[in-house]
Amino acid sequence: MAALQPRNALYAQAGGATAVINASAAAVILTARKHRKLIGKVFAARDGLLGMLTEDFVDMTKESAAAVRLLAGTPGCAFGTCRAGLDDYAKDRERWERLIAVFRAHDIGYIFYNGGNGSADTASKLSQLGALFGYSLTVVGIPKTIDNDIVGTDSCPGFGSAAKYIATSMREGAIDLASMASTSTRVFILEVMGRNAGWLTAACGLAAARPGDAPQVLLFPEYPFDEGRFLERVNESVRRHGHCAVGVSEGTRDAAGVLLSISGPADSHGNPQLGGVAPMLAQLVQSKLAHKCHWAVADYLQRSARHIASATDVEQARAVGAAAVELAISGGNGLMPVIERVSSSPYRWKLRHVRLADIAVRERRLPRKYISADGMNITSACRAYLTPLIQGEDVPPFQGGLPIYSRSIHVPVKRRLPR
Repeated sequence: MAALQPRNALYAQAGGATAVINASAAAVILTARKHRKLIGKVFAARDGLLGMLTEDFVDMTKESAAAVRLLAGTPGCAFGTCRAGLDDYAKDRERWERLIAVFRAHDIGYIFYNGGNGSADTASKLSQLGALFGYSLTVVGIPKTIDNDIVGTDSCPGFGSAAKYIATSMREGAIDLASMASTSTRVFILEVMGRNAGWLTAACGLAAARPGDAPQVLLFPEYPFDEGRFLERVNESVRRHGHCAVGVSEGTRDAAGVLLSISGPADSHGNPQLGGVAPMLAQLVQSKLAHKCHWAVADYLQRSARHIASATDVEQARAVGAAAVELAISGGNGLMPVIERVSSSPYRWKLRHVRLADIAVRERRLPRKYISADGMNITSACRAYLTPLIQGEDVPPFQGGLPIYSRSIHVPVKRRLPR
């Protein structure tokens, strides 16, 4: 009986970047190389699903081990990303047929789709392609998101590093604030990402080493904003400590569920671009309380700060990338490796897997038990959950005082189909 010929693999990134997504990419590439009898070439699609549709691939088989290691320590999405999704076959037939034609043309037998809960939906639909068209195809999702809102996993690769950056920035900013408060700025507001889930806002709370330390106020999407209570708490902190540091989610809403700020148009999933809560609150504080106020928006910085990445986060990003390959070669179609916490102290974790269809598009919000009774800070249970995720430092190599990041000139794969 003739031996099975190895099939090619295709890796893609989707959604927002994280500081460690390329650690997962590198793990996929290096693990696939260990299974040459089953996996032939390893391609990467540029701009996620869009690269699949346009047959825009690069050949990662040609990258040296040194280049892949440098890739692992680089922020951003190395191959580009997109927020495009895939509709059901009945509504999106042309694109489904285009995708299967592309996969057939390049003998793609394995797909690794690295993204969040929206991308899990795309990966789940991709996992149905093979059966629908009578083609052998195995699709495995790889989790990532700084929002930490994927259902079925204890934590999401990318979150730990973003949390570490935010907590560090809040602590350092609050020290600066305290030094200026007697004659200048008395309130500092840091806006972080989080459309519907307050995990990153909670991470601000890690900056406090003891009760009363900054941040004195946290505003979560899960807890309705009340202007009067907010101003009262800020004023109380200024009276007691001389200053007040505030952490706020971009997705903070009022009691009616209305977002406090929208900064741009909706994306392909119908979600409006958020941002601008911090300056709005700063104006409120200055006009109502007459306290000088500064604000900052963490924005891309919180998800690209590879120089201060959590070692735990990097380790988990690598682990899910490697596990995805092992799942695929064992026939695990439509699955995603996730992290299961065994214990918090000492922190121990292991991997398991879930069905993509079970987690797609769903969101895991910050539990009420992690928010203080007054809705403006975190609890000890939340601190116990968060603390292990920011442990350790995985510092990239530096040269000339700055980090060295990958700038590989990826070798394009020749297109085989009409555009």
